[in-house]
Amino acid sequence: MALRVAIVEDDPRWRSNLELLLRETTGLECAGSYPSGEAAIADLPRRRPQVVLMDINLPKMSGVECTRQLRALLPEVQIVMLTVYDDSDRIFQALQMGASGYLLKRSSADEILQAIQDVHRGGAPMSAYIARKVVQSFRAPAPADRPDEVLSRRESDVLNYVSRGYSDKEVAEALGLSPATVRSYLKAIYSKLHVHSRTQAIAKLPSGATP
Repeated sequence: MALRVAIVEDDPRWRSNLELLLRETTGLECAGSYPSGEAAIADLPRRRPQVVLMDINLPKMSGVECTRQLRALLPEVQIVMLTVYDDSDRIFQALQMGASGYLLKRSSADEILQAIQDVHRGGAPMSAYIARKVVQSFRAPAPADRPDEVLSRRESDVLNYVSRGYSDKEVAEALGLSPATVRSYLKAIYSKLHVHSRTQAIAKLPSGATP
């Protein structure tokens, strides 16, 4: 039986190339191809793919939020992020929301196909550069600063929204700030908590404090 793979990608050329790759690969079946997270959420529950290739920078709903919602609707689905973004915040946020793999778009067709098979077998495929960043993030133990002891009230508000999976833009809208101001708060939060990513900052929240 063919492995059912869906695509969520807003770039029509990339989406078409991925569709062609799946159609031409024995043992794989394209179970749906979508230009937005909203379209994927509306249709994928009935198609029940086994693997999803997910872009991050989608038009409205981000790929990270789409990942969170899909994992809630389809707990068994395996999601591989396929994106140009290689910054720590996006990597850890995607993994925190349920992604099982993270590939850069410069990956070869063979690497993408191997990642599909690996994630279906229970692996966590990552581009070598991404895997290195993940390993490096855990090397140095962070000081035990508590957010409630060192952050201002507004910084705590920002961190609480971030812990719920909100993007910078969504945090800004919720708190009546500009995205640039939110990024400034995040920079201050990272500095005060001695961390380098959203995931590391969230990990500093006391147990039970994350909504």
